[in-house]
Amino acid sequence: MDSSPTTLLTNLLVFNNTIQQELMRSVHVYEGGRKVEREFVFSENGSSYVEMKKATPILIFLNNFCVSQVSEGYQNGVWHCIFAFHSNNMPQFSHIPPLLLVTRNPKLQTIPNLHNDLDMIYNVGWKAKEKDISQGSSRDELKGNSNDLQPSQNVLPVLDQDLNCLPNEEDASDSEFQDNEMNDESLPGLAEKKKRTPSDHIAKIALSDLIKYFDMPIVEASRHLNVGLTVLKRKCREFGIHRWPHRKIKSLDNLIHDLQEEAKQQESKDKDAAMAVKERKRMLESEKENIEKKPFMDIQTETKRFRQDVFKRRHRARASEKQSSTPAAT
Repeated sequence: MDSSPTTLLTNLLVFNNTIQQELMRSVHVYEGGRKVEREFVFSENGSSYVEMKKATPILIFLNNFCVSQVSEGYQNGVWHCIFAFHSNNMPQFSHIPPLLLVTRNPKLQTIPNLHNDLDMIYNVGWKAKEKDISQGSSRDELKGNSNDLQPSQNVLPVLDQDLNCLPNEEDASDSEFQDNEMNDESLPGLAEKKKRTPSDHIAKIALSDLIKYFDMPIVEASRHLNVGLTVLKRKCREFGIHRWPHRKIKSLDNLIHDLQEEAKQQESKDKDAAMAVKERKRMLESEKENIEKKPFMDIQTETKRFRQDVFKRRHRARASEKQSSTPAAT
């Protein structure tokens, strides 16, 4: 049953198939709890998209699938969530992939069931944004003309946290970025020379360009790409990257290096152990390559356990070394 203009949409999730990129699925939840799951073919060739009329629901029948708890970046099997709308938490427009922007992708009009619900979300969102802007303007007028020369602050935030940091490091990362900005602006003449990155340069940045700099912090990557940090975060959102993968890749690199050293030591002692270490190293290298290709992927559970074991062995070794050195010191 299709949605109608009078039907109140409470939730909308859009998923992309990570294997067959042209396949998309959407989960619509309407007032009263009615759920509808649809499947589409987003073909780059041709002038229209296609909705599969007899698509078998997959996601809504999963035991561990709760619509209200799904957010962007969620993945179940081959389905990766690229857009999540919940009526109690409006999405920011800078978070919406261009593929789902009605104004930037006219092909959406050929699949009205998805187009109409997206259009409703955008209309409600713009009204809320205009209200915020008008309220902000009123507050600025009360402050007088002292801020006339100040740049406008009515810009849409791109990310709520640094992609290069864990959630509990938000405050530290914010202060770090502020320090970077202050240092840049304190250089003589730099503030005057700062220019906005051309839009055509930003549009040409592809996922392959980002992959080259996954091994460095996001601030350094933005400098190499010659774009601002905010622009880079927006590009990450477009490609479904919700956390800059530098930490994951660096962690895997450290484990691979440790295994390489261990394999050299085991070579002369135990060849079977050396072969096992080399096999583990090969698996980690393969996992690293997969994360570089699909940066939204998390480190495998088995790898996390292995990393934890490595940390414990190091801790025990340091504690043992400290205990053995204490008597000699006395």
